[in-house]
Amino acid sequence: MKLVILDRDGTINHERDDYIKSADEWVPLPGALEAIARLNHAGWHVVVATNQSGIGRGLFDMVALNAMHARMNQLLARHGGRVEAVFFCPHTPEDQCTCRKPLPGLFKMIGQRFGVSLAGVPMVGDLPRDVLAAQSVGCEPHLVRTGQAASMSETELIDLRQQVSDLTIHPDLSSFADFLILRDRRAHGEDSPVATHMGELT
Repeated sequence: MKLVILDRDGTINHERDDYIKSADEWVPLPGALEAIARLNHAGWHVVVATNQSGIGRGLFDMVALNAMHARMNQLLARHGGRVEAVFFCPHTPEDQCTCRKPLPGLFKMIGQRFGVSLAGVPMVGDLPRDVLAAQSVGCEPHLVRTGQAASMSETELIDLRQQVSDLTIHPDLSSFADFLILRDRRAHGEDSPVATHMGELT
């Protein structure tokens, strides 16, 4: 089973300083939905692992969160894509749970749900806590320079690489998808060109 784990806010959709609280506020990043669809078409099962402390803070409820994800899947369907499942942590840092990234709880739930080892499973996010959580369960860590990572300095990136030695950094989710698909094709001896998110062939 080809499984890939994606962060949500800042990776798939725009972030907000005051939290995304409704489906109307859930706005995809350019090219992100197309990237997920390309991964699906290449045989990848896409799941999301996301911290949603807005629930614990009383900013929105489960009805609103479900509406956000219904909108995400409706928009994805237009591109022929889908997310298999969304795993979320509703807690605040003060709750001292085990599922809030960078802790590994969400990832362990994913492994249990799908009955797979997470060793080598690609995971991508826009925050150090995403890649630290990925590393803690043996996932292959990837960072996209969208969301909060867009403002990370070179010094911060160097520090993160020292903590996560096998980290791969991409401009955005489209570039990550292209990287994964092309690497998979090459691993299977397929040398045919791959259409990337810019429409060119590589």
